[in-house]
Amino acid sequence: MKPPIHIDPWRVVETSWTPEAHIMSESLFALGNGRMGHRANHEEAFSGKHLKGSYLAGVYYPDKTKVGWWKNGYPEYFAKVLNAVNYVGIDLRVDGEVVDLYTAKVSEFYRELDMEHGVLTRRFTVALANGATVTVEAQRFLSLVRDEVSAQEYRVTVDRAAEVVLEPYLDFNVVNSDANWDETFWAQEGFAAGAWVKARTKKLDFVVAAAMECLVSGTGGAAEGREGYASQVFTLKVAADESVTLHKYVGVVSSMNAPAAEVESRAAAQATAARAAGYETLLAEQRQAWRAKWDLADIVIDGDDSAQQGIRFNIFHLLQTFTGVDPRLNIGPKGFTGEKYGGSTYWDTEAYCLPFYLASTDPEVGRNLLVYRYKQLDKAIENAAKLGFSDGAALYPMVTMNGEECHNEWEITFEEIHRNGAISYGIYTYLRHTRDYGYLAEGGLEVLVAIARFWAQRVNWSDDKEQFVILGVTGPNEYENNVNNNYYTNFMAAWCLEYAAECAEYVAQNQPEDYAALCAKLDLDADELEQWEAIRSNMYYPYSEKHEVFLQQDGFLDKELVPVAQLDPAERPINQKWSWDRILRSPYIKQADTLQGMFFFEDRTPVETLQKHFDFYEPLTVHESSLSPSVHTVLACRLGYAAKAYELYHRTARLDLDDYNKEVYQGLHVTAMGGAWMAVVYGFGGMRLVGEDLHFKPFLPEQWGGITFHLRWRGALLSVRVQRNQLTVRNLEGSTAEFYVGGALQKLAAGTEQTFTHA
Repeated sequence: MKPPIHIDPWRVVETSWTPEAHIMSESLFALGNGRMGHRANHEEAFSGKHLKGSYLAGVYYPDKTKVGWWKNGYPEYFAKVLNAVNYVGIDLRVDGEVVDLYTAKVSEFYRELDMEHGVLTRRFTVALANGATVTVEAQRFLSLVRDEVSAQEYRVTVDRAAEVVLEPYLDFNVVNSDANWDETFWAQEGFAAGAWVKARTKKLDFVVAAAMECLVSGTGGAAEGREGYASQVFTLKVAADESVTLHKYVGVVSSMNAPAAEVESRAAAQATAARAAGYETLLAEQRQAWRAKWDLADIVIDGDDSAQQGIRFNIFHLLQTFTGVDPRLNIGPKGFTGEKYGGSTYWDTEAYCLPFYLASTDPEVGRNLLVYRYKQLDKAIENAAKLGFSDGAALYPMVTMNGEECHNEWEITFEEIHRNGAISYGIYTYLRHTRDYGYLAEGGLEVLVAIARFWAQRVNWSDDKEQFVILGVTGPNEYENNVNNNYYTNFMAAWCLEYAAECAEYVAQNQPEDYAALCAKLDLDADELEQWEAIRSNMYYPYSEKHEVFLQQDGFLDKELVPVAQLDPAERPINQKWSWDRILRSPYIKQADTLQGMFFFEDRTPVETLQKHFDFYEPLTVHESSLSPSVHTVLACRLGYAAKAYELYHRTARLDLDDYNKEVYQGLHVTAMGGAWMAVVYGFGGMRLVGEDLHFKPFLPEQWGGITFHLRWRGALLSVRVQRNQLTVRNLEGSTAEFYVGGALQKLAAGTEQTFTHA
């Protein structure tokens, strides 16, 4: 059963109580501030099905790998995003009875996520077994301004004279729902009754403390505590319909950001400062900080509230998951909304998220995502060495916290090597947006060379084909494993070799001293660059003359090519209904594979070629990866497939709100949300990166009156407005912007705007 979510441009709203859907709502209404986050667990007790979850960015546990058959090269552990201290809990008892929405009779319920300001509000009225009727109004947020602070306001009203007991608490006796060996990950390190708790991870020695300050009508409560738990107890005699209000201020600090011996004192200082500022001041700070983010990142869609809510929901979670202030952090696939997928970083970051952050946030945010990868280059070289590669070849991990591969499914760890291509593509995307070519000498070229060396060693020469081939891989379509010559993998490998050589030439020409130093450091010479070109120019790509398409991999046409439309809807999604054997033998595609490369490189894909490939592959695509609908939306826009583009846009933008994949209870698909942004901006907004150049070719759905979005581009800040047959571009500040409309070069100085007609 799905939670009943109302359509609203700025809010996610639930107006009825469905206990069975609560675990899904915990994901949808989750909060974060880049440093920490939590699922929308109730403050008070809840005995129904739920997933308690509070998470701290960068804090993880190396859970020992659990497999049936160990293979050389397997990662030693699977990184787990740790469920950390529960700092939002407030137990509520009225005349001795615990308030629990699973057991009480709920007569009114309202829950709202205010995406404009990052605030979660909940109101409910319940009838207790003892005859009391209780109304609770709860509000909370995680401060963007003070990113180690949580603030809560909790108001209780009873319809009769009653004894109300409020017990705000901190609880570090937590577990992960997905531990490989059913072990706990935290060791308690002390507590102070009513004040703070502290724990240390049993491996890696992350230390975390939470401290709180609580007030009811300006007074404190009775301090209580035990190992891993601290609370304050407020016992109040209230008159009928009299309200009592609790304010809870919490500081949460980890040893990533403070010396381990000082985390509790720093957490206490954060809580004390928050209490001194007061709830209304903190809330005003929050509203202002979020407004500043939306001023850059918002997308306005005219005439379609469902589409508007969907894109803002995606942008909201991207903004609250990664703020870019710390280059040690990245974008986890579930963000702060759940535990699934363990590691904090996938190839999704470069392929799907980076464009959003480059266009919609401060310039250093996108750069920090590249710095993150550069700082982990040594680990990527170690990952490749474990698989038998040498001479500085790097294989970036599929899943990582610290640069070390920690994914323990063989078809991913060993085979899904296309991820390396996304790392190089991320550098390409960054340089096209910023022209910060100095980054190449500062680390970018080292990454590109190490990746090129991997591909040069991973290919082998086929005497039969008289070309280079790549064997035993898994492409982006994970419904195929251990295939030969996956088109996308081969294509990206060849491009990586080409691009690394191109960037080496750029540095050699423009920064010769830096280039000489890098060549000495990397032992790079002209012979190696020539070897890369020999491989690139002789790469094999499977092709069907009959269908006039590149094949997803060797042997793809041996499958029974039955379109998805002919599947029984009762058997969807197939990854939950079919055996893996049946999936592997089927023609069905989880996400864009061959089409992924055509999405990345529009300048190398004529429209006629794209159309043949889209018409061949999309009917076989089940879109059961969260990353799939967005790419296909953009491609459908390029082809003028209006109905398909609109259908797939709603699937990507409302993937979690409408629970298309029937798994939102596990958490949201945060990294796929970057794809939703691309679906609007690259697709309907018509922003195209064609080679080095910015183009606009809008394709507005008939259901929309217009789109407005902002775009940072090479030192300029552009406001782009798309209407039915009109495109208006304003250069709000910065450098003169150059772009193409209808094939004609336009130059727009800061403080000016220009309007164009479009088809």
